[in-house]
Amino acid sequence: LGGLMSLLVEMSGIDKFFPGVHALKRVRFDLLSGEVHALMGENGAGKSTLMKILSGIYQRDGGVLKIAGQEVSPSSPSEAQDLGIGIIHQELSLMNDLTVAQNIFIGREPRKRFGRLDEAALNAQTAEIFASMNLDLDPKTLVGSLTIAKQQMVEIAKALSFRSKVLIMDEPTAALNDAEIAELFVIIRRLKSEGVGIVYISHKMDELKQIADRVTVMRDGEYVGVVEAAETPISQIIAMMVGREVTEEPLEVPDLKDAEVSLEVSGLSRGREIRDVSFTVQRGEILGFAGLMGAGRTEVARAIFGADVKDAGEIKVHGRKVSIKTPSDAVGAGIGYLSEDRKHFGLATGMNVRDNVALASMDLFSSSVGVLDEAAMAETAQGYIAQLGIRTPSDVQEVRLLSGGNQQKVVIAKWLLRDCDILIFDEPTRGIDVGAKSEIYKLLEELAEAGKTIIVISSELPEIMRLSHRIAVMCEGRLTGILPGGKDTTQEDIMQLATQREAVMHVAETIQ
Repeated sequence: LGGLMSLLVEMSGIDKFFPGVHALKRVRFDLLSGEVHALMGENGAGKSTLMKILSGIYQRDGGVLKIAGQEVSPSSPSEAQDLGIGIIHQELSLMNDLTVAQNIFIGREPRKRFGRLDEAALNAQTAEIFASMNLDLDPKTLVGSLTIAKQQMVEIAKALSFRSKVLIMDEPTAALNDAEIAELFVIIRRLKSEGVGIVYISHKMDELKQIADRVTVMRDGEYVGVVEAAETPISQIIAMMVGREVTEEPLEVPDLKDAEVSLEVSGLSRGREIRDVSFTVQRGEILGFAGLMGAGRTEVARAIFGADVKDAGEIKVHGRKVSIKTPSDAVGAGIGYLSEDRKHFGLATGMNVRDNVALASMDLFSSSVGVLDEAAMAETAQGYIAQLGIRTPSDVQEVRLLSGGNQQKVVIAKWLLRDCDILIFDEPTRGIDVGAKSEIYKLLEELAEAGKTIIVISSELPEIMRLSHRIAVMCEGRLTGILPGGKDTTQEDIMQLATQREAVMHVAETIQ
């Protein structure tokens, strides 16, 4: 990567301490102009901490940071922006009720005489940035009306409005579909051609080969190594990340022909989102739901759980018809739902592990006069911490401080304590690193072996194929087929059904 590329960022010997934790230990990282440099590592490896030092959110406790050859110490994000460093966080920070242009230039709006806002100049400057990105978007559009993908583009435009020469992207494709990812990659390649250096953080290993030039790997707050993306097998990068080789064993599909049908859904409908969906799931089975964005998979889960009101359909649990109009009804019927957005709908992130585990089962710990048995809550939480391998200093650690994988385990513990027989996992490994993914996979398999009934919704086809005993495929609100799990089904088989837009139902061979 020599040639005409110049060294934009040079970090060496970076140390960072938090109370009782040596978070970064003499880490090094560099970035060239016109390259995409992927920063990889398991959750808790120190990636975000390192980038927060580069972007001025944290200050380093040791080491050297140079931008374009000059040693700097940005003490705030605004100082980092003045140095040409922009960061796009995983959680978007836009204001829905403001226009695109107002979001991009908030606090820096062009003014007329007497301090009046110059709307025309504001929109013109925004349009100029969009033109440079080849992005067709009206600056006067309200951000709240945009798709997540378009909001992501607005965040990029905002970073570029500071004339950023260094752009840090943290999980930029986490909420995007394949078409939106392709659109984002076009913009990234254009930025590369203009000399912008991009730090790319992602847990999606397949993206490395598509977009990255080099890969730096971190583990436990330390630098492990840097490799060329095109020349390095994904298996080698994974081994560097986790300190061991992660292998996914071929799925063993159990014989469930005599197993009880735990959940039966018949004629489930809700507008055009869900159209006459019917399926069964047996005790001890993992049924995967595949499909493209907007296929209706999450909508089916939410209707079963009572989070959305269905127009029609019947639900039976263990052969008995149940009336589910609210999530409380679903929990009472033994159904737990783990939302794809665990931070907003699965956890109280400001509360500790103990309270989150008990959140759906407070009645178990309350006396007749409403006094909570804190000792029993602590004992229960500690039991699940041990059982599920939740990595936390204690049961009173705030959940927001845990890694994504450990947060997911806390949600699982919450529903296990509620003793739900049927567990619906919506995107169970979104934002979770490769090592933690293997732990979640193993945990789901153990739950199924213990007799739980599992539904898994995932946008990652390898994940669906890895986990599922059967695979239900949806397209435009319809269930277009049910395929066998294991080695008999290919990604092409799934995609054929996922793009099958006819109303006719084609059901593939299934495991009875």
